[in-house]
Amino acid sequence: MDLFEVRKNDKVGRYAVAKKDLKASDVILTETPFVYGPKSDSPVVCLGCYNFLETLNVCSKCSWPVCNSECESQSTHKDFECETFSKAGVKFQIVDDLSEVNLQYECITPLRLLLAKEKNPTRWKEEIEHMEAHNDIRKQRPIWNFNQHNVVEYLRSACKLDRFPEELIHTACGILEINAFEARTPEGNAIRCLFPKLAILSHSCVSNIHHAIDGKGNGNVDDFSVTVRAAVDVPAGGELHSSYTYSLWPTLVRREFLRESKYFECTCSRCRDKTELGTHCGTLKCQRCDNGVILSTNPLDDQCEWKCTHCEYKTNAVAVRKVFAAIQEDLDQVEYVFGAEGIESRETLYKKYKSVLHPKNSYMTILRSALVQLYGKADGYTLDDLPDLILERKVELCNQLLEVLDVIEPGYSRIRGVIFFELHGPLMVLTRHQYQNEVISKEKFKEELRKTIDILGKSVRILKQESSSLPEGQLAIVAEQAYEQLNNNFDVLVETA
Repeated sequence: MDLFEVRKNDKVGRYAVAKKDLKASDVILTETPFVYGPKSDSPVVCLGCYNFLETLNVCSKCSWPVCNSECESQSTHKDFECETFSKAGVKFQIVDDLSEVNLQYECITPLRLLLAKEKNPTRWKEEIEHMEAHNDIRKQRPIWNFNQHNVVEYLRSACKLDRFPEELIHTACGILEINAFEARTPEGNAIRCLFPKLAILSHSCVSNIHHAIDGKGNGNVDDFSVTVRAAVDVPAGGELHSSYTYSLWPTLVRREFLRESKYFECTCSRCRDKTELGTHCGTLKCQRCDNGVILSTNPLDDQCEWKCTHCEYKTNAVAVRKVFAAIQEDLDQVEYVFGAEGIESRETLYKKYKSVLHPKNSYMTILRSALVQLYGKADGYTLDDLPDLILERKVELCNQLLEVLDVIEPGYSRIRGVIFFELHGPLMVLTRHQYQNEVISKEKFKEELRKTIDILGKSVRILKQESSSLPEGQLAIVAEQAYEQLNNNFDVLVETA
């Protein structure tokens, strides 16, 4: 039974509240997507399993990309766009580079949504029809003309689907743009899923729920089910908040993203606070004085003045946004750089921006998140390779990261589970070294070892919520095995340290 109820008011429309007092990790709801498919801006992927295709193979019936005959027969392809494309004689136009964004894919998921409306009219009326599409706003944006050409005209003309009115197709596009959630296949490829119940939950930049999508997609319409749990304790009648944006971004960036992609201005408690609830995710260091930091004078005004807390220095939100964009560009350059080179390149950026950004600024937090997951895994940087000084640095980075996450991703959040796992390893090695070097007593060693195992236990409790088909779910399995072994062999560990 779902543990939420839907309410409505004139300001936000529909929203959800807890039916009863919820404890962290309580299941609030589970559901299967009404429809799912490729994201906007998708490269060429298999329309059965969504794997990237290195060489083009096409469906024997509709001539659109699939991996093989097994993927060709998946119901989400066979019973939807395959039938439409086959009847209309619309074939995929071959391209030189399969890895580039392919505009032919823009129509796939909207088409699936329109066909699902015909197949499930009752569910459409009860669950989908009420969703926001914001056609009035989107008509004023380039996305409207983009969809008009790449989706509306293509479906109505080339695909011979003029039974769907133009406005309805635009509505389908808008519903997906505003309400769909990203999911990952077992191979890590991103798709989008439309969950009617989950979409009811209103947005906050500090979410109090956690959703986990099962990535075991078999091409059936009920794949990619989602489980929504309470991330923290929520009282009966308390509003349930999801997050439609990346929590680690600063307010300027989050609000811009929400305005451009979800068509609303966020005014949540975090966005209203100049210090972002004390995290200082958007704060810069003043370059004119020693102790000052630069804060927005009005976080809800993206054109406002920003001022130093200690001197007369002033700038504005536009200039700050340019600084953030330049930093993001540097981060993008190293996003897919791993191993020793990945560590070194991020440490270089960390040093570069240490004098510019507040220690807890979002971009410092993002760098810490990457570094703690690289230290201990790269060749030459395994836990056994690392000197105590670097192990201590990894511990420090984890603790600094958790200080921010405790506020903006509280409770049972995926990233906190990962960071707890990353923290326990260096703590165990450092504690053992301290005992071996007689820095701490045997009793203190046992006490610290037990604390470290408890940290691993926190990781297990959080990550067990993830699908075993996804990396975090696989990490949960490893973490749980390690946790059980450490508990079962605690005395042996102490005696053989």
